[in-house]
Amino acid sequence: MYSIAADTDTLPVDRGLAQRATALIESAGYGDGDRVVVGLRHGDAPAVYVSHGEPFTTACVASVSKQITAACVALLVRQGQLDVESALARWIPELPAWAATVRVRHLIHHTGGLPEAGEFFALKKAGRDRTVHGMLAELAGHESLESIPGTAFSYRNPGYACLSVIVERVASEPFPDFARSRLFEPLGMAATGYWPGPEPFPPGTTPTELGSPAPLSLGDCGVWSTAADLMRWNEALAADELGVSGLLHTAGRLDDGPPLPYGWGVDVLTRAGFPLHRHGGVWAGLSAEIARLPAQRAAMVVIALDHAEARTKRLADSVIDDLIARGETSAGQRRSAAT
Repeated sequence: MYSIAADTDTLPVDRGLAQRATALIESAGYGDGDRVVVGLRHGDAPAVYVSHGEPFTTACVASVSKQITAACVALLVRQGQLDVESALARWIPELPAWAATVRVRHLIHHTGGLPEAGEFFALKKAGRDRTVHGMLAELAGHESLESIPGTAFSYRNPGYACLSVIVERVASEPFPDFARSRLFEPLGMAATGYWPGPEPFPPGTTPTELGSPAPLSLGDCGVWSTAADLMRWNEALAADELGVSGLLHTAGRLDDGPPLPYGWGVDVLTRAGFPLHRHGGVWAGLSAEIARLPAQRAAMVVIALDHAEARTKRLADSVIDDLIARGETSAGQRRSAAT
């Protein structure tokens, strides 16, 4: 069962784009009982949304949250309220002495050497949810880091939970309120917000897997959104409406110089020779992918109500490749028309 929609009622749905998305969903292995929505846009056409299975709206998007957290940090940096060279210990002094050696930029680019905290299976065994308070408490119990800050890339969720706390303490307001007033409301993302609990999911949303830890940590996770709102997020970053897109899409570096394939909460990559900005997320009962292709003026979102991360990534890869191919076809047609 498929349903197709567009961002606007004033323009027709690009049926070719929608049919292609439908075929890619089937090729990725989604079948009876599966629920997934794909949003995609190419050029000036309105975004198209293709849903497979029973439609759903607002869902947790897990680590896709990181680029939104990074945007909050970038706003404070741009306004001169936060220095990325400042030490973690300045903002969260309750952490052990090692926090004095970790810089804010290390947290942004996953080079801080922080240990993992709030690990899913440990939480499930203990019957606990994942919260910022719990992650900070776990970090406080570690006497040392996994590596010297700035010397190695190691993707770690606690760094982004720490960033949410830093934003709160710099701005002197709750992190969800900061994100709502600086990001979601100005961009018209009415269905999007960070959810810290205490209930496991916001009212009226599609729940994560019942019986599993609730994703209540902020910064590394915590955003509940829709495909349409995330496509609006893609559009805003493509047009630099927030004035922070350059920062978000700048690759980090180790302290001795080597570049990383990771910017501010987003993978900074190339595919088929073209720039690609993307990130995924997974939690019990859901997986998500978001991507932007600036050269093609294209973007996509996938949200699936299962945690088959490999399948979601496979679908996202195929949608991205299709958007690149579509861009090449359009460019070839323009060249032919010019001659």
